[in-house]
Amino acid sequence: MHFDKDTYIKLLIHILSKCYNRPQIGKTMLCTILYFIDFNYYEIYGTLLTKETYIKSKKGIKPKHFLEITRELIEKKKLFLRKEPYYNRTIHKYYLTIIPQAKFAEKELEIIDLSIEKLINHNASSIAKYTRTDPPFSAANLGEEIDCRYVFSRKKEYSLRKIKLKNK
Repeated sequence: MHFDKDTYIKLLIHILSKCYNRPQIGKTMLCTILYFIDFNYYEIYGTLLTKETYIKSKKGIKPKHFLEITRELIEKKKLFLRKEPYYNRTIHKYYLTIIPQAKFAEKELEIIDLSIEKLINHNASSIAKYTRTDPPFSAANLGEEIDCRYVFSRKKEYSLRKIKLKNK
């Protein structure tokens, strides 16, 4: 699989445009939303939307290209990063400085938006707890790549296969 940088950037910008008014959407939430979109897409269509590599870390999910892409977008003045207080923590909040122009195919957008909708009300703590029992994540060891093929072992609360998709 070859990482699809353009789709990854479009996806990150789309997520931020959908979640801009949510105070709990920091780096941890963004990384986890990216993971679930890619793995949900894989579950339905057999390929990762962005072809990103996700690593299991102590803090949760670590997309291999996240820092590189966010730094590039900050340098190009398409994003800016602020560290903000969130209850008793500091979170890394990313803000768009551009109006999103990215378009996705209908079948892609359906999975993307369903995934965001399913996760949007979580915070970093609750999404970490939710992610721990997702089969692809739980099957990986710390520091290992998360194998997307485990999506086919998902229980009902994670799976999109049981949902009637319009564009499948």
